[in-house]
Amino acid sequence: MRRISNLLLGAVIGAGLTVLAIQPPSALVAAARAAANTDTYSQLNLFGDVFERIKAGYVEKPDDAKLVEGAINGMISSLDPHSRYMNEKGWRDMQETTSGEFGGLGIEVTMEDGLVKVVAPIDDTPAAKAGIMSGDVITQIDDDAISGLTLDQAVVKMKGAPNSKVRLKVLRKGADTPVDIAIVREVIRVRPVRYHAEGGDIGYIRITSFNEQTTEGLRKAITEISKAIPSDKLAGYVVDLRNNPGGLLDQAVSVSSTFMARGEVVSTRGRTPEETQRFTARGGDLTKGKPLVVLINGGSASASEIVAGALLDHKRATLIGTRSFGKGSVQTIIPLGTGSGALALTTARYYTPSGKSIQAQGIKPDIEVLQDVPDELKSRADLRGEASMRGHLAADGAEQTGSQSYVPPSEKDDKALQAAFNQLRGVTVNADAPASAKRPVPN
Repeated sequence: MRRISNLLLGAVIGAGLTVLAIQPPSALVAAARAAANTDTYSQLNLFGDVFERIKAGYVEKPDDAKLVEGAINGMISSLDPHSRYMNEKGWRDMQETTSGEFGGLGIEVTMEDGLVKVVAPIDDTPAAKAGIMSGDVITQIDDDAISGLTLDQAVVKMKGAPNSKVRLKVLRKGADTPVDIAIVREVIRVRPVRYHAEGGDIGYIRITSFNEQTTEGLRKAITEISKAIPSDKLAGYVVDLRNNPGGLLDQAVSVSSTFMARGEVVSTRGRTPEETQRFTARGGDLTKGKPLVVLINGGSASASEIVAGALLDHKRATLIGTRSFGKGSVQTIIPLGTGSGALALTTARYYTPSGKSIQAQGIKPDIEVLQDVPDELKSRADLRGEASMRGHLAADGAEQTGSQSYVPPSEKDDKALQAAFNQLRGVTVNADAPASAKRPVPN
């Protein structure tokens, strides 16, 4: 059986803002050969000619493997921001990341204009404690410039043995000079779900990433909250997906299934109609139809947007916050054989149950709530979103450039969270807001 592990991450020192599906390369190779024409073969001959001339005439003897890897990276970088090649070590690192435990700093990053940009630091990791912030652009690692490196090469340089130190130089919007930050590496054990009972009547659940442990953590959270709050007093749940860059698609589907009795969660559509796949809810609604509010913002991407879109389209939840990131493409992971690494190739767009693509548009919440941003952070409180990334796939319609991603550190100052609590308690939040979240409807 082919294993599907669609991933929607943000290079978690590292992995990438991707949706991954693992499949053998033979089908793609056969299709490529069938589509090849004389002009294509001429271009491949040109590549071979250049390769041989470099080998024969370069001032120093070149490394053949490095030449080929560089050529592959150059080819893939011409496609879109999320396709990429991983050498053998990079492929192992990605597998470690999706398992939920890996070594490093604890930040999700992406590549933009040849530099590494921080999507978000992971809660309670060395990066978060050191003050790394969403939107920071990393220009140097231990005095070595990022420019010229691939995303995977930069990620490898940031990883290292626990208790070792790494120095980062970052450009921060609003700062006159680059910021130097020293971070001590740790073994990062991503705890994807945190929860607590709020005020004796609301269950608060924060999902920080979608790795292999997410659905299990979510089910435990619902079970423990149900024990802490009697059913007759439980007003509902707040699911916080803010600054969650994504993760595994199968986890996005199973998380959605935890709140939905039935219906489509997401569909993926490739180049041809035959490549369309539909994923439906399974397992039943563990919350037994309790009202649900989902928090999103400019840092909510990929798997987060799949969950938010499914619950919104099925009228299962009220969405509060700001427009999401808008990352709506699928990357298929294609292992290339022993010792050759893997290819993360954009193969499809994904669509919410109503047929809406969020690519370069994002998901607009039912109730928009803007946070009060401290003066020193106002210049970088917004993420520009997928639409700002060079080479991104075009949107179906008008593109949106992102939205506010700031989340106050204190719950009492968190206007979106307080609005969610008020919504569940029946307090008017917005005249245009739904009166309450409805039960899911069959698709």
